[in-house]
Amino acid sequence: MEKGTLVEFRLHGDRRLAVVDRPEGKKHLQVIDENGTPHTLHPREIDYVIQGKTNAEPEKFTVKQIPTFHQQVKPYLDPDSLAVAWEILVEEHQPVTPEGLAQLLFSEVSAATTYAAYCLLSEDKLYFKQKGNGYEPRSTAQVTELKHQAEVAAARAQEANTFLQKLKDKLVGEQVEWTSSDRHRLESLERYAIHGEESSDKSIAIELLTALHRPKSDTGAFQLLVDLGLWNVHENLFLRRSQIPIRFSAELLSKVREFIDSPTPDSIARLDLTHLHVYTIDDESTREIDDGLSVETIANGKQRLWIHIADPSRWVQPNDIFDREARKRGTSVYLPTGTIPMFPLEFATGVMSLVQGQICHALSFAIELDDDGMVVNYDVCASSIKPSYRLTYEDVTEMLELGVEADLEAIARYARLRTNWRRLQGAINIDLPETTIKVDLDDPESLTLEILDDSFSRQLVAEMMILTGEVAAKFAQANNIPIPYRYQEQPDLPSEEEILQLPPGPVREFAICRCMTKGEAGVYPLRHAGLGLDAYAQVTSPIRRYSDLLAHWQIKAHLSGQPLPFTVESLSDLLHAIDPAIFEAVQIERQTTRYWSLEYLRRHRDTVWRALLLDWLRENERLGLILLEDLGLKLPMRMTRNINIGESLSLKVSDVDPRKDIIQFQEIQAAVLQAT
Repeated sequence: MEKGTLVEFRLHGDRRLAVVDRPEGKKHLQVIDENGTPHTLHPREIDYVIQGKTNAEPEKFTVKQIPTFHQQVKPYLDPDSLAVAWEILVEEHQPVTPEGLAQLLFSEVSAATTYAAYCLLSEDKLYFKQKGNGYEPRSTAQVTELKHQAEVAAARAQEANTFLQKLKDKLVGEQVEWTSSDRHRLESLERYAIHGEESSDKSIAIELLTALHRPKSDTGAFQLLVDLGLWNVHENLFLRRSQIPIRFSAELLSKVREFIDSPTPDSIARLDLTHLHVYTIDDESTREIDDGLSVETIANGKQRLWIHIADPSRWVQPNDIFDREARKRGTSVYLPTGTIPMFPLEFATGVMSLVQGQICHALSFAIELDDDGMVVNYDVCASSIKPSYRLTYEDVTEMLELGVEADLEAIARYARLRTNWRRLQGAINIDLPETTIKVDLDDPESLTLEILDDSFSRQLVAEMMILTGEVAAKFAQANNIPIPYRYQEQPDLPSEEEILQLPPGPVREFAICRCMTKGEAGVYPLRHAGLGLDAYAQVTSPIRRYSDLLAHWQIKAHLSGQPLPFTVESLSDLLHAIDPAIFEAVQIERQTTRYWSLEYLRRHRDTVWRALLLDWLRENERLGLILLEDLGLKLPMRMTRNINIGESLSLKVSDVDPRKDIIQFQEIQAAVLQAT
């Protein structure tokens, strides 16, 4: 290639014109661009040699002529002219060269026009495609499809730009209205914040974060969603990572209203028990009221306990829309921020619940005890009741102290009998503090953490529910009704001598707790060691636990003389099917409670807490489990000195990050405490 030949090459992807100066070695050329910068090129790196007619001798140029040449080419660089050429050439199905296109479009074949034609053809992605040294016109169908794709791409680009502007407007406090087309981009941010590098479309999120000059990380996406007001600073990522449905479908909610407005006839004859005084006892905040208590005087002055359990099976049939939804959820989920119910709240807190002053549907258990607290007679029936009193645990405590309700006092007496009777049967009672955490997300500063009051009123209700579970198991066994049972294998407890060597109180209780075996569910009655019962079935929370609802369906079918809806095999299959949902719900409850426990400690970093070393987690690493006595929280702590189990400490939080699940304490020595 001779000196003075004008060539095009690419520098960092950009077109660059240069004049050939001289050979460089055996195969390379040295060229000089319009800025006077030399470049060494292999012939393969030269994209185009500027010349006029084909096979004609290339014109000779100097570096100073390159800017002028650019000006000569510029008037011919009209992409729309390609459409005209394409319409002419598409019928001929023949490739065209830059020289041929120059002749067709400009009626002149010169260095400037052929180079302009080359630029148009090489940049074109619509009308022509390169074939050898020429360019072949695409078919009409291909051009139509490419135009459509270009229009779609342009629309998407416009949507993306509009969305980006919305983000910027929102971040400076302006009002924006999110559209359905915005939703998938917001969801990409959410998925990146939730799943990080495992997010399926993280590239979209990273592009948005880059455009907004935000950290390109999952924490950056999280903070952006918070700044946009779409997430709370305490957004529950555990819940968002789970498969737990947070809301109910519009179809399901519509069906709820339909059922309430036009209830179907009841499928079972109910015993009218509306004459009984029925006490419902729960926390003040409880809205799903699923159990009530009564006592009735019968022949010879004896008394019969009545335990009434809400009957949601009045409204839900196996395999209907409500059953399928409840089965998918498996249980209600109880979080410090509120409940995710198994049934829509309008159902669960309305017609399904035992509402004071209203006639309600129930499954009622009539139970007679002997003087020791053993069940001597029982019956189960579908009933209608009218709850008389909606009491809190505090109300019950006060009423028992005042002695103003004879029926309530009788129920309390039976609860004490039952506690003693079960203890004689080997029941294992563990007295460790339980913590309740509540927070209003609309006012996150309202976070409260308290030790649950272990009052006798709570024990009373718990004892009545355990009694119901024992009777349900007896009834099912006597009538050969398959229902879900709960059981627990006998734990290998420390000997009395070993227990007495431990400090009394929480340390001893925790030593027993660590030995307890996990409770299991199955379709066969086995002993529940913890409760001291030969057989036990959970039936007292059918609004909140799907397995309880299964037991209700089975028992009610037997009572009405109908075929049982579930065999042993199908019942077992259902229990296995809901296991993952229940396990996940338990994990979410624990993780969320842990998060808010650490958040509470973060807000009280300057508080000095009384603590107790409960046990060693890894003694060789000095990693122990402490109990914050004022809060009932059990947390790990690495000890910095020799310390014995049961020894008290005074602690302050030294480092805490609820989002990263980090908590560290420092011990405050007595001298420091006295000084403060």
